[in-house]
Amino acid sequence: MTGFSAASPRALLEKAWIWSFLGAFSVWLAAVIFASGQGAAEMLVAALSFSTFFVIVGIGQMFVITTGPGNVDLSIPANIALSGAVAMKIMATDNSMIAVGLIAALAAGTGVGMFNYALIRILRIPPIIATLSASFLVQSCAIAYGRGLRIKPPPVFADFTTATLMGVPVLAIIAVIFAIVMGVVLNRTFYGRSVIAVGQNMRAAWLAGVNVGLTRFLVYTLSGLFAGLCGALLAGFSGGASLNMGEEYLLASIAVVVIGGTSVAGGKANVPGIWGAAMFLFLLLTMLNTFGAGAGVRLVMTGLIIIAVITVAGGDKPVR
Repeated sequence: MTGFSAASPRALLEKAWIWSFLGAFSVWLAAVIFASGQGAAEMLVAALSFSTFFVIVGIGQMFVITTGPGNVDLSIPANIALSGAVAMKIMATDNSMIAVGLIAALAAGTGVGMFNYALIRILRIPPIIATLSASFLVQSCAIAYGRGLRIKPPPVFADFTTATLMGVPVLAIIAVIFAIVMGVVLNRTFYGRSVIAVGQNMRAAWLAGVNVGLTRFLVYTLSGLFAGLCGALLAGFSGGASLNMGEEYLLASIAVVVIGGTSVAGGKANVPGIWGAAMFLFLLLTMLNTFGAGAGVRLVMTGLIIIAVITVAGGDKPVR
């Protein structure tokens, strides 16, 4: 029993995802101490609420990054803006149109994901350039479609996105279930193992019978789908869609993946770590705000953290 007890903490610390949670706890503790214990519970509730959106897009980005170096989706912010605008305009504050608006937002997000892969596959454009170029086109569509109007969500939809259950945000509970399901997909299904295999060695995966093209197509499609879902939910949560509501998710969607323990070299993914990293990023912002730091400091700190994580994990590369 003694040996088991001694080994358990060591084994737990070897899990990549545990460090993001430890970081989140440390930042929360620092903010609470600085504020003399005031607002500690409220800070955690707010972190759960806002982390939900980071987790949704982060899981989609994780699947993309896991397929290997250079694979990343930079169209997420524009996708969120377009999907949010589509959802709110179709719902038009009408409770009976909520389902139709959600389906339209998911369809828009999925279309963006498919378009991204079409640029990559058909035109042979590197993923970074393809998704960045697509983001400009998608943002233009969002501007033309939304026309700068901030349409309020239907009352029922707004109430749902801000509801709590015993003090815990309902969206956060759903996001936890969502993360568990996607963790099972990644680690227990043929498709999930195919994603990891492609990231570890694309040629070896192809020789083993994995449909590499279909696998990559689906990861970009999933990323677009999840960004569309995030756009609709975020519009409901924030009281309407706006053209800049997805801006912070460009860096954040990559940061939660990297900080959460997913390898930027591909072939290694970590779903639980995304939750810890999302909580860490939000609590870091809260702590910096408590200390009186501005938005510029927040961006610098986030960038430095990503660089540090990549540097530390730099030796963990898949065999090619």
